[in-house]
Amino acid sequence: MKPVSDPEIQLVQPGPTVEVHLPDGRVLRGPRNAPVERFLRVLPEADDPPIVGAVINGELRELTYPIKMDAAVRPVTMGDPDGALIYRRSLVFLLETAFEQRFPNAVLQVDHSVSSGGYYCQVVNRPPLTEDELQALEDDMRRLVEEDLPFVRQEVPLAEAIEYFKATGKNDKVRLLAHRQKNYLTLYQLKDFRDYHHGYMTPSTGYLRWFKLTKTGEGFTLRYPRRHAPKKILPMPEYPKLLAAFRRYGDWLTRLGIADVGALNDAIQTQRGDEIILVSEALHEQHVSEIAGQIANRADQVRVVLIAGPSSSGKTTFSKRLAIQLLARGIAPFALAMDDFFVDREKTPLGVDGKPDFESLTALNLERLENDLRRLIAGESVRLPHYNFLSGKSEEAEQETQLQSGEIIIMEGIHGLNPGLLPRLAGEKTYRIYISALTQLNLDRHNRISTTDTRLIRRIVRDARERGYTAAQTINRWESVRRGEKNYIFPYQENADVMFNSALVYELAALRPLAEPVLRQVQNNTPEYIEAKRLLALLEWFLPLDSDRIPDNSILREFIGHSILSGFRLWEHTMNNHNHPA
Repeated sequence: MKPVSDPEIQLVQPGPTVEVHLPDGRVLRGPRNAPVERFLRVLPEADDPPIVGAVINGELRELTYPIKMDAAVRPVTMGDPDGALIYRRSLVFLLETAFEQRFPNAVLQVDHSVSSGGYYCQVVNRPPLTEDELQALEDDMRRLVEEDLPFVRQEVPLAEAIEYFKATGKNDKVRLLAHRQKNYLTLYQLKDFRDYHHGYMTPSTGYLRWFKLTKTGEGFTLRYPRRHAPKKILPMPEYPKLLAAFRRYGDWLTRLGIADVGALNDAIQTQRGDEIILVSEALHEQHVSEIAGQIANRADQVRVVLIAGPSSSGKTTFSKRLAIQLLARGIAPFALAMDDFFVDREKTPLGVDGKPDFESLTALNLERLENDLRRLIAGESVRLPHYNFLSGKSEEAEQETQLQSGEIIIMEGIHGLNPGLLPRLAGEKTYRIYISALTQLNLDRHNRISTTDTRLIRRIVRDARERGYTAAQTINRWESVRRGEKNYIFPYQENADVMFNSALVYELAALRPLAEPVLRQVQNNTPEYIEAKRLLALLEWFLPLDSDRIPDNSILREFIGHSILSGFRLWEHTMNNHNHPA
């Protein structure tokens, strides 16, 4: 192609300024190579809610990222999922720095999240912190915030990082980094303290104005704002049952000898994978059996077992394994679908967005549900409803159903723990179970893995296999799913008689080979790409584990396929003289 003269097109040196184009059409002009923070802080809405990051030309970046040329920029606030993670991650580093200054001979461990907004933390190598010590620690953190000290980002050779963590006694990080494939590591420094944190940080401590430390059990909770109220610390209810579930999982990890992801990778590398899988599954089965035993011990009272939990918790497989354990004890379970009690679609309540809210409690015909349950429990014949999802209408079953003596109803659904579901049914007649992947193995003492991420990866794998969904489609729907969980499940989890933790210590290692190909298909410059990239970065920390070795009744089989329980139907295995609905 021959060059063509065009007086309007010229080769020039870059100018001293660049433009930042915002999603709403506004344009900011400023010095070339200035950090994006300088551009965004002039916006009138920069603190409402606070901006803590930015998406620059389709990539998530820290506010310290320099704008070298004209760019499309979307501010990321504390009200956004990625912004909330940036804030919370920075807050953990602030806590860690203050803790090491005040308690140099103790070890801080960040364990798990709490639904009101916070991370439960424990202290190792010394007694639990007193109220006075906790207040002094919080005061130290606030002084660091007032000083507005920078979080200095440093990219160092991997060998240098490993030597640093060896010298400072952080063996959990040494174990983790021993399996890292990349030859470098990004460290952050605050004052004289350096550490690795999996993800981006705020530019400085001055951003971290909203937090509180609250004594909780043998540890304490680092409380932070929730996304819908990013400048407010919400009241923290007590959660003794949830804490007990977490302690049980901690005991499981001790039995397995797996303290963190580095230890899991060591076990996989030394051919202990089968042992980890089998013992993990045995601990699950042991707990299912214990729950069945508790129900059997109350068989003269309990007539309805209610099971609830967030998406991708493994409720279906758990329900079937529980039914099998009940059958082994001579108790016949009868499955009743909560979804069959939906009101006709035109009567479905509307959400704040004006669309039908199918997850609302009032989307169910509560009066019909309670009346039918009462009659079934009383031994009467009942013509149960069947909800036609195509027509959006409730239909009557062709045949009546009558329970046999001693039979127990099992009903799974989002509202199983809501006291408004069966308000007039005596409490002793119900047994309520909360199931979730309550905790997952953390990268190290300070880098926790969100249980929400574990459930999302489970769902991405299942949706791709069963429904043909792309990872982008599943990620796109996930925010709506989480909103329903926060509104209708998490507030009622302490109402459970028992909590079942469906997390498996090895599962992300097994899910990695299945999830990675699907996640890599997410196109860049899409909103879902940022999330897919984050999940891929998380999975990189795990050595892959062959999923063929997973038992065929595992909860994980619900997501990866080939479950022996896929054809198991509760009503097919109860007494033969039922008249069951079609």
